[in-house]
Amino acid sequence: MKAPVELSPVPVSTDPARRLPQLFAGLVCYGTSMAMMTRSGLGLNPWDVLHEGVAERTALSFGTVTALTAVVVLALWIPLRQRPGVGTVANVVVIAVVVDLVRFVLPEAHHLAWQVTLLLGGTVLNGVATASYVGARLGPGPRDGLMTGFSARTGVSVGLVRTVIEVVVLAAGWLLGGTVGVGTVLYALAIGPLTQFFLPYFAWSPKNR
Repeated sequence: MKAPVELSPVPVSTDPARRLPQLFAGLVCYGTSMAMMTRSGLGLNPWDVLHEGVAERTALSFGTVTALTAVVVLALWIPLRQRPGVGTVANVVVIAVVVDLVRFVLPEAHHLAWQVTLLLGGTVLNGVATASYVGARLGPGPRDGLMTGFSARTGVSVGLVRTVIEVVVLAAGWLLGGTVGVGTVLYALAIGPLTQFFLPYFAWSPKNR
């Protein structure tokens, strides 16, 4: 999950007609980045540690587990009174399909140079993808909405809610056999700044229509 960032309007993505294509492009890139990081073998972000752990313990594909987890998380939106948008539904479907397709054609890396390339490339692409689909402002992803919903209902800061959720998710994924490594630390440290850096290039604002 990513912490919400203020969406500063810039000239690049102010046309409403670009929001839907931007959303889907961002989600495709997000699924691709997830597949790249899983194939690096150097560690995953907390939610993907959980997804991989469940996939390892079942006959389900990584993408299927991603989608099912998203559905469970969406069910938790009900008592939190969160409202999904088209981007929320697209987030569940597109990412699950893309991550499985890319994992199918992208083999596991066995040489350190290729592992590092996949990890770094996947992390940067994830930052671009997050900025793209968040910047379209067509509905939060299931995990993003869970975080902001808990924060709104409890009065606890978004940062603390995010930390607690991701620690729980990471611990559960690790116990199930998900990959925790240097990539997990890199992602935790880099994804916020990367998203913040790229967001101004994608943020949509009705003020500049």
